[in-house]
Amino acid sequence: MNLKKICILLTICVVVSLAAFFFGRLIPGVTKDNLSFSSYGNGKVIVRVYTDYFCPACQSAEPELEPLLVDLVKSGKITVVFVDTPIHKDSQVYAKHFLYALKKQNDFEYALRARSALFEAATGKVNKDALEGFLKDKGIAVVPFDTVPVLTKLNALLKEDNVTSTPTCVIVKDSKSEKKVGGKEILKALKELR
Repeated sequence: MNLKKICILLTICVVVSLAAFFFGRLIPGVTKDNLSFSSYGNGKVIVRVYTDYFCPACQSAEPELEPLLVDLVKSGKITVVFVDTPIHKDSQVYAKHFLYALKKQNDFEYALRARSALFEAATGKVNKDALEGFLKDKGIAVVPFDTVPVLTKLNALLKEDNVTSTPTCVIVKDSKSEKKVGGKEILKALKELR
């Protein structure tokens, strides 16, 4: 990832942090329901997956990543948290639409379908104005809502895990966290959890 993208990511984190600080009383608190929006499974090991739909490395890793996550979640070994990482100029719009889809139907399979459709839209250069129609054609319904509380929490995770590139995965096991960067490293770490 180049310096320009890192600066953009850091700027977004700073703006969100400042907004939360100065306007904190105007932003509703993050409830337990909001926190579960992009979290699935009941395993003791927490796996936070940081991706950007427009990231070529994320796009190429996703087809191998998804079946591993399905296996680990369904076997009860992990709890996975999807954290959209806004690097590309249209990433925030896509991240909001992911949350809008989860507002409509918040289950693991639907989340995976929504992610898959959003990755496809990003590779096909679907602009933000056509995104909702594209998702509808893929069978993904959306319900717009105020995403600020959820995005604030997800941005806090970005900062906490010091994520500066995508794809990144943070694995929290026995109160110790380990960060993996790049598709091959992430896939290897997830395979070791099986």
